[in-house]
This record gives sequence, structure tokens and C-alpha cells, in this order.
Amino acid sequence: MSGRRPRRHVEEEHVNHERWLVSYSDMITVLMALFIVLFAISQVDQEKYIALRDSLAAGFMDTTTSPSVLEGTSGNLDGATVHKDTTPADGSAGMVSADSGLGLQAADPMTPTTQTPQESVDPAVLAAAQAEAAHLQDLEARIMQALAANGLDSAVRMRIDERGLVLGLVADDVFFAPARAELTDTANRVLDVAAPLLVGIGENISVEGHANVIPVSGRYATNWELSSDRATQVLRHLVEVDGMPGSRIMAVGFGDTRPLVAGDTPEALAANRRVDLVVLSNAPEQVRALLPSLTQGG
Repeated sequence: MSGRRPRRHVEEEHVNHERWLVSYSDMITVLMALFIVLFAISQVDQEKYIALRDSLAAGFMDTTTSPSVLEGTSGNLDGATVHKDTTPADGSAGMVSADSGLGLQAADPMTPTTQTPQESVDPAVLAAAQAEAAHLQDLEARIMQALAANGLDSAVRMRIDERGLVLGLVADDVFFAPARAELTDTANRVLDVAAPLLVGIGENISVEGHANVIPVSGRYATNWELSSDRATQVLRHLVEVDGMPGSRIMAVGFGDTRPLVAGDTPEALAANRRVDLVVLSNAPEQVRALLPSLTQGG
């Protein structure tokens, strides 16, 4: 007998032909997680959408002649109402009229309206707007009375808009000479008369400088610098001479981008060379949106 041990047979490793199932199951798991996430974020919170719809109905409102653009329907956001498309082929139902007011929306011109903005707004908002309008009108009357007592009532144009009470210092060359920012004697008198009333209120004041379309030369590179300097000169007089707290007043220049009168006629050139003092209302936006309709002619 030989001393050699018998040679053990080693079988070859079996090839796993089902290894692809591991990658396939991983892919299926990822896809399932993706669809779960998509399903979760697609769920509509009806209460939040209804609250959004109601807030838009109160906020986006034509404050001149038309009710809210969302008034008269629950809208598609209630999850139940189905609306039939009645838009004309020419798309005229979607046209709105232009309006220079801030944030104003025009209603469908093809649909007659029977409600006023006051009738379609929340009573609490309307009451707050009426109180704010009365406050601004009272301030306007007191300033105009003080100016009239000094023979200066014709030197200021006043109006109430969505921001508050606007005092327009516009009177040909009464306040500013062409391409100049120095205050005239009349401008100083107007500011000194109006300042005690402006200092005594709690609202902030925005001093907004403007220029006409005539290009400037010399000291100022553009009308932006000219309008900004005019606003700054008014601000400095109110703060340094009339005691306006610096924390309540700001100055900004708009150049010739916001004219009162369009064109380059002598009247337009004189009217657009101005500074506006804006008494910024502290009321919420929904309340301020109603101010123009409550103070027409104010």
C-alpha cells in the first residue's frame, strides 16, 4: 500500500443566477417610497384653502367701483363646485381696466355690479377703514386750516390713497427752482406751518422727491440725484428746524418715473417738479385698501 492520501474532490462554486432580484427589490422599495411622498404632498388641506380664498376675497378688492374679484362664488377651492367656462372666444371677459392705485384690481367689465366695496367687505374691516379715513380727513382739515390761516392753502395739494395722507408740495417755482434742490422761503413757511401737526401724530412720514423729464446738468448727474436731494432737503428742515423725530421720517427719490401729469408741457414740467409728504397709515393692508373709496373728493 502506498502512503498517499486520497485526493479530495472540490466542487465548483454554484453561480447565483438570481442575484438581480436584490437590485430589483431595492428599486421597487425606492419607487414605493417616492409614490408615498408624492401621494402625501398631493393631499389638499381644504380648511387652509378656504381660509386663503376668504382672505383673497377681502384683500383683492376694487376700491373704486367694483366688488371683490372673488365675490359671488365659493370658487374652485372648495373641492365641490364645478364651474362652466363661459369665457367668450375673444377672451374679453379676462380684460381689466388700468388703474393707477396700488394693489387695485378691476372686476369683469362685462358683468354688471350692484354691490359697493363697502357692502362686500367684512363689517369689522369696514368699521376700521371708516375710523382710519375719519382720522386722516381730520388731519387733512387741520393742516389745511393752518395753511389757510397763513395764506398758504393754495400751495399744497392733498389727497388720501392706499398709503395714507399725501401732501403734495407742487406750485410752479414756489418750492424748487428748475434743476435746484434748495427750499424757497415759501417752502420753508409751508413746512413750518404743517410740521407741528405732523410731529404730533404717531404715523411715520415718507418724504418722496420727484423731478420732471428735462435732463439735468452741472451739479446733478441725473434726475435721480436731483429728486433725492430735494427729498433730503425737506427731511433735514423737518428734523433740524421743526423737531421731527428722525426715527419717524425717511427720504426717497423717484427721479422722473412717477409724474403727476404726463408729457413735457409747461404745466407738466412744473407739476412734476415736486416733493410729496406721505403720512403712512398704520392700518392693516385690508383696511388701507378701502381708504380711497371712503374719502372720494378728500
